[in-house]
Amino acid sequence: MRLPFALALSIVLTSASALAQDWPQRPVRLILPFAAGGAADVVTRIVMQRVSEQTGQSFFVDNRTGGSGNIGSEMAARAAPDGYTYLVGSPGTLAINPHLFKTLPYDALNDFVPVVHIAKFPQVLAVHGEVKAQTVRDLIALAKAQPGTINYGSSGSGSTGHLITESFLTQAGIKATHVPFRGGAPAVQALLGGTVQMVIDGLPSFTAHLGTGRIRLLGITSAERWPGTPDVPTIAEAAVPGFDLGSWVVIAAPAKTPAEILRRFASEATRAAQVEDVRARLRQAGASAAGSTPEEAMRFQRAEYEKWGAIVRMTGAKAE
Repeated sequence: MRLPFALALSIVLTSASALAQDWPQRPVRLILPFAAGGAADVVTRIVMQRVSEQTGQSFFVDNRTGGSGNIGSEMAARAAPDGYTYLVGSPGTLAINPHLFKTLPYDALNDFVPVVHIAKFPQVLAVHGEVKAQTVRDLIALAKAQPGTINYGSSGSGSTGHLITESFLTQAGIKATHVPFRGGAPAVQALLGGTVQMVIDGLPSFTAHLGTGRIRLLGITSAERWPGTPDVPTIAEAAVPGFDLGSWVVIAAPAKTPAEILRRFASEATRAAQVEDVRARLRQAGASAAGSTPEEAMRFQRAEYEKWGAIVRMTGAKAE
């Protein structure tokens, strides 16, 4: 016997609603494909701590490094679409790698469903304390006068810092040697030790080392100065007019994860990002809270995919 369509639809909607209300019933894993301590890692932990408090379940970050973020991203893409495993997505994994690598073990557009845009943050150009450059313009002049003497670190080939740095070098008309690491934190450690002379990464990666004299912040990559570092000019105003690039965190789920669960997660994460204590901690870490519906996160990620693809083509960057 067939059920009337209206009754069948009602049963489906009721089941979906119950599924979302019952979720989560066990800890939720967020795979972050870069090392702990980087900007995306810091930001995600701040927001997810609050989500854990709201839901009564643990939302924990699982750092899976390697392959320019591809190893962890593939792991997330192949996870069961049951609402208990997600990818902590960034420009590198969801917008840059698809254009940078000839082949990828995952499809950024089809293997994932964007869930919620939780935060955005500018990147910062920092140099080792002994580099004889007090401004971005000084750094450009130094690179031109002494070609081959500047190495720059990044959180991996194809990472946001890698592509922003390549875009900066291209627009400034200079060259530097890329030294990739497995995350922003190792790149900053290399900067502190003088292994590399320059790193562009999120401000959270540098916060603990400000005021030590071991590093110097020269420029902000976004169009406006960051309120927390008002004395640090933007790269655009300092030397490269029109320069405007930044980073973000979007939580993405394996394709076919139930839509009602994604809406519940997006709602909880957005609510967490609007709590003043969370917003204050994000600001302190160099990020600003976002929050979105899955539909808004999808539109944002698709637009970023196109933008970063154009940057890869402009810079001629290659996976290393």
